[in-house]
Amino acid sequence: MSQRREGPRRVVRGGRGRALIAVPVLWIVAVSVVDVLSPSDIHLGPLLVAAPAVTASFAGPRTVGLIAALAVLSQTVIGLVRDSDELLSANHEAQVISLLLVGVMLVIFCVLRERRAKELAQVRYVSETAQRVVLPPLPRTLGPLRVASLYLAAEAEAQIGGDLYAATRTTTGTRLIVGDVRGKGMTAVNDAALLLGAFRVAAHRRASLGELVGYLDRSVCWDLTEPGESSRYGETFITATVLDIPDQGGRVEMVACGHPPPVVLCDGRPTTMDVLHPAPPLGLGELAHPRYHVDSFPFEPGSLLLLYTDGVTEARDASGAFYPLAERITGWAEKDADAFLGRFRADLMEWVGGHLDDDAVMIVLERPPAPPT
Repeated sequence: MSQRREGPRRVVRGGRGRALIAVPVLWIVAVSVVDVLSPSDIHLGPLLVAAPAVTASFAGPRTVGLIAALAVLSQTVIGLVRDSDELLSANHEAQVISLLLVGVMLVIFCVLRERRAKELAQVRYVSETAQRVVLPPLPRTLGPLRVASLYLAAEAEAQIGGDLYAATRTTTGTRLIVGDVRGKGMTAVNDAALLLGAFRVAAHRRASLGELVGYLDRSVCWDLTEPGESSRYGETFITATVLDIPDQGGRVEMVACGHPPPVVLCDGRPTTMDVLHPAPPLGLGELAHPRYHVDSFPFEPGSLLLLYTDGVTEARDASGAFYPLAERITGWAEKDADAFLGRFRADLMEWVGGHLDDDAVMIVLERPPAPPT
């Protein structure tokens, strides 16, 4: 998962910005010439206000101020040329004052807009930094597995949410968790950070997958019973899938806690893994008293294992239809994790028209084919 830090964006950039500035300048020249050549009872000077107004849509306060000053100067020249007997008529004086006031207001608006843009850029930078701490990118390799992962935020201004994932190595394979916290905002981020911390600590120590999931459930429950958090007990939970993927082939072990099941893709044929023993979401164990049973499924060399959150399967197109995951990826020939993820992301964003309503996590694990003997 790649993260980019973007600083404040300047409104006018390079040659394109200079070309756009020519538009209001040409407008001022055209209006001034036509107004001077028009009969004395026709006044086109009020049209000059369009020049600084248009400039404010793409330029900063300095450029807007210059265009506004040029418009005021042009209106003054028009008045001097057309009213040669007087310095300026009352009508032209009113137009000059109006242009001046509008120009000042537009400059103030641009200053406030740039200040807001800088604050927003800083907020985005802080959120991206927090995401790197809470959700560091998965390594490109986990033992023999090749990994590609992506976090898609629904809101461009908030690059972090309640979706989560983490992986850790054990002596025999890789343990991985992917989940989704109920709710949004900093409360969801706090719950996600708590679960990820518990997973990273316990994944090495818990002998069985069932014991690990039980510990994770108790960790979430303990947090919800802390002072100040008891009001959320029974209402806050985390859907998750925890997997144990052996290095030397064999079947993948899985405990699904209310989370969408994984999909294995082999030669373009997707297979959704059946959850025979579903468990309640983490955080509800004290209410449901579950016994965690482990399901398993094959993950052969040359196959891809796809993990995701419900931000993918619940993404809607313009008609309101959900994203049909298995149907869409059927027949895809990509066997490389990065290539598959790139196509997956592009297809999902095309389905939703470029905007997601919920955060989404995509993880693709590739088990390379065994080398020929």
